[in-house]
Amino acid sequence: MSNETRDSTATIDAPARRQRTDIRTRDLINQAIASVPTLGLQRAAEFLATMNVPAEVAVRVLVYPQRRRAN
Repeated sequence: MSNETRDSTATIDAPARRQRTDIRTRDLINQAIASVPTLGLQRAAEFLATMNVPAEVAVRVLVYPQRRRAN
């Protein structure tokens, strides 16, 4: 019985990726990422800033693609 409790606790404590709940920000970021090949990184960043996406989020998704959340 104690093993079952320990296993369920480990599952709860394990860091899990959370699904994005802010659909608007997700859509803006996807739009900016899609525009990088044609408009460039600076224009995509300006777009996100204009749309009030936090700077740290914009930098993470545009400059460090490996740090993006999975869809």
